[in-house]
Amino acid sequence: MAFSFKFPDIGEGIHEGKILEWYVKPGQKVREGDPLMKVETDKVVTDIPIPRTGVVAKTFGDVGQVIHVGNVIAEIEMDGAAVLTDAPAQATKEASTAHTHEENVDEPGFGVVGTIPVADTNEYLPATGEGLELEHEKAVVSNGRKALATPVARKMARDMGVDISTVTGSGPGGRVMKEDILQAAERKQSGAAPSFTFTPPRLASLAAPGERTEVEELSQIRKSIAARMAQSKYTAPHATAFEELEVSKLVALRNDSKAQAAELGVKLSYMPFVIKTVAMALRKFKKLNCRLDLEHSRVIYNRYYNIGIAVDTPDGLVVPVIKDADQKSIYELAAMITDLSTRARERKLTLDEIRDGTFTITNYGSLTGTYGVPVINYPEVAILGVGRILERPVVKNGQIVPGNLLPLSLSFDHRIVDGGDAARFLMEIMGLLGEPVNMLMM
Repeated sequence: MAFSFKFPDIGEGIHEGKILEWYVKPGQKVREGDPLMKVETDKVVTDIPIPRTGVVAKTFGDVGQVIHVGNVIAEIEMDGAAVLTDAPAQATKEASTAHTHEENVDEPGFGVVGTIPVADTNEYLPATGEGLELEHEKAVVSNGRKALATPVARKMARDMGVDISTVTGSGPGGRVMKEDILQAAERKQSGAAPSFTFTPPRLASLAAPGERTEVEELSQIRKSIAARMAQSKYTAPHATAFEELEVSKLVALRNDSKAQAAELGVKLSYMPFVIKTVAMALRKFKKLNCRLDLEHSRVIYNRYYNIGIAVDTPDGLVVPVIKDADQKSIYELAAMITDLSTRARERKLTLDEIRDGTFTITNYGSLTGTYGVPVINYPEVAILGVGRILERPVVKNGQIVPGNLLPLSLSFDHRIVDGGDAARFLMEIMGLLGEPVNMLMM
């Protein structure tokens, strides 16, 4: 028999990728799990494994071509059967028809676009008690209707609190598209947030590249950054609190520890202290470590503390995640920061290393910034911005003395985090960073 392998839905809202390299050729024998192709998505560069053992009959797509979830990317002949001949026509379309001769992949890790139950919270949430605390223990069950939708529409519906089973799709075969989700969200929030339509200005003329303009195709990661920033600002009402903290004791502790860290092969910056402090503070302030599930009218509190660190790379901003940061030592955190940052710049992170963050820290002071207004890494509800430590005169015991000021800015989702919650969270962070020995006492 012949098997048509479609570009799989690999999770994390990824719905397209650019082919970087083919590892196989037609006529080549392959085994299940062998690498088929290397793909650049908007988050990582990853290999796509072959799901069946057999002989590669055809491959679809050239290096540099963008493929979408549901596109046929290879045909694999098994047991010597003839290969289907009309698959190439299907390779350029999404799997949107109800009846097809192609065999759909229905295994974990190889899901494709199709009809799916959309209100089963176990589809994307860990079980209650395994790292989560639900404000309402009893989940709300939908009307049971199944929706035909693209992966990006499903992700948007979850993030924006839209019940996708109630949305009428405008795409082929009634498929729900992202525009349908945006319109449903506007209708749902009518009276709370104004709806609007943005029409980009028309350009009278474009100079030819090389004369007065330069044209560069948007990379997958840049398209993702643009979409996520717009989604975050559109969905979450941002508010930002600013503080300055005198951290001379932290500066002294770091200077005293640098030699010992170097002996362990670790470069010690201030970020490990900030990450440790934030993770410990989140234990006391669960509202800063949650996410909203408006579709089911509940708040989901995380009982684990996975801290994302924004890394500036040549391709754009990448946010690797340090899992269970509250359980790591300062030296362990320093080593992980170096490793993750290096591999982020080399585009060698795995999907697991960029997913499941609960809170993000961005260090714009690593270059030249002092203050900034960071954008929330949605669907998280807060992000901490860390500026550059400045030597400034400060008043201590009525005397003007040299000091070291650390600027902090906390952006938060005002739908769930109130100003008082943000202020108390910042005070906890300031107490720990101002007296870093307190980290050892908790």
